[in-house]
Amino acid sequence: MWIPKVEEKKHFCHKCKNELVFEVKMGRRDQCPHCGADLQCCKNCEFWDVSAHNQCREKITEYIPDREAANFCSFFTFKNGEPGSNEGELKAKSKLAALFAPKK
Repeated sequence: MWIPKVEEKKHFCHKCKNELVFEVKMGRRDQCPHCGADLQCCKNCEFWDVSAHNQCREKITEYIPDREAANFCSFFTFKNGEPGSNEGELKAKSKLAALFAPKK
């Protein structure tokens, strides 16, 4: 019988890029033990996208003025993976660069 491998999630602070290990469920007011940044904030969320409307890929979110401050967003899902490893963002930047590259 084949049993799928369960990937362990890794979380990193958006500000200091240090790995975070949670022994209990993260609370809204929790802060990074390394730098003190709020953890439940837009920049740590998997839906945060600077190119999307309201900088969020969720369609019904409210505008949040400070993307680094703790908030009450019910869609918050902690981003999995190392900072800067977003393949979609890298592909989009590559296409944009190719679009504006000088023609030969």
